[in-house]
Amino acid sequence: RVELSRATVRGSRETTCRRAEMAGGSGSSKGGDRVQHFTVGKEKFRVGDTVTLRPPSVDSNPFIARIHEVRKTKSNALRLYVSWFYRPEEARGGRKGFHGEKELFQSDHFDWVTQDAVNGKCNVHSLRDYQSLDQVKEFDFFTRFSYLAARGEFKPDRVPVYCLCEMPYNPDLFMIECEGCEEWHHPECVQLTRAEVEKMAHFVCAECTKHHMKKGKHRTRREGSDDPDGPSGKKRRTGRGE
Repeated sequence: RVELSRATVRGSRETTCRRAEMAGGSGSSKGGDRVQHFTVGKEKFRVGDTVTLRPPSVDSNPFIARIHEVRKTKSNALRLYVSWFYRPEEARGGRKGFHGEKELFQSDHFDWVTQDAVNGKCNVHSLRDYQSLDQVKEFDFFTRFSYLAARGEFKPDRVPVYCLCEMPYNPDLFMIECEGCEEWHHPECVQLTRAEVEKMAHFVCAECTKHHMKKGKHRTRREGSDDPDGPSGKKRRTGRGE
C-alpha cells in the first residue's frame, strides 16, 4: 500500500478560502424558510443534487458541489448550503499518476452560495459505479477519497498498489489480470502493447511463468492487494485508456 502525501505540494489557500466568492456567492443564509427544490432556467434542482457552479474564469473548470440545504430569504433570494468537491490539482499533494481524469475528492468544506452561481447538474459516482458506466459523459465524475480541506488530509490515507510499477489504481489506464497470481498489470510494464493484450486468450505474467517452471505451481497473490474500488471488480481486463 502507498501512503498519500500530505505535504508534497501545498494546496491553494486562496481557492480553499475564497471558493464561494469565486463561484459568485458567499456569506450565511441569514435565516429564511427551507425549500426542497428550485429552478434555474428550465432545469429543476433539489436538495441532494450534485451541481456545477460558475468557474472563476472562462478558461477554468467549473466548481462542483453537492446541495445540502436551500433557504429562501425575506427578499425571496435563494441561498444554497453546499459541500465542495476538489479536483486533485486543487488539493494538497497535487495531481498524481493514479488520479483519473474525472476524479474528485469529497471534502468537508461547506459554504453558502447564491442560486445564480449554479450552472447545471452533474453526476459524481463511486469508483465502482463509474467503472460500470457504458459511456462516460462530460459531466460524469467519480470519487473514492474524502478530503479534509483545512488540514490537507485524505481518507483513506493508504491505498493498495498494483502492477510492477506499484501504482494505485487509475481507472483510465488499461490493465490486464494475470491468471496465476491475479495481479493486475499495465501492458507497457510487462513489455506488451494493448493491441497485443487484446489478442490474448490468456495472460500469465513472467514471474508466475518462472515460478511455475521452478515449483510446478503459480505464485500467490500479493498480500493486502484486495481493494473494493480497484480493478478486481472487472473480469480480466479493465480501464478506459486507449
